[in-house]
Amino acid sequence: MRAVDQMLGEYSESHRNPTNKRIHWVCVPLIQFSTLGLLWWVHPYVALGLIVFSLIWYLRLSIPLAAGMLLISAAMVAVLWKIPRDLLLWVSASVWIAAWIAQFVGHKLEGKKPSFFRDIFFLLVGPMWILAALYRRWKLAY
Repeated sequence: MRAVDQMLGEYSESHRNPTNKRIHWVCVPLIQFSTLGLLWWVHPYVALGLIVFSLIWYLRLSIPLAAGMLLISAAMVAVLWKIPRDLLLWVSASVWIAAWIAQFVGHKLEGKKPSFFRDIFFLLVGPMWILAALYRRWKLAY
């Protein structure tokens, strides 16, 4: 079994409840965006450093998924570039906190702890899990 399939399978194990899945489909991208926003507020190079690190990690698992994550990251950076700095911290922090609260509510409904409690790299699997589902829906190989 490919490592990417194994990671996606492990992540899926704690995301079977339909409500939890819907919460994750909304909140994972919001957390990804707001995390980049918080790092962008510190300094754009810090956010770009996380993007580069995560893209290298994704490349080790799947070139098509890494390409998709690159496009998503580029779109997020384009939006971050437009948000005034004095709003960026408050918008990003508010979205980040609200999305994480929703995620934990989803996991309470699921009855399982978040995957990243076992392995911190599962924080990177969440966005990939959503993208892989989109690839399957669009009949694209990953």
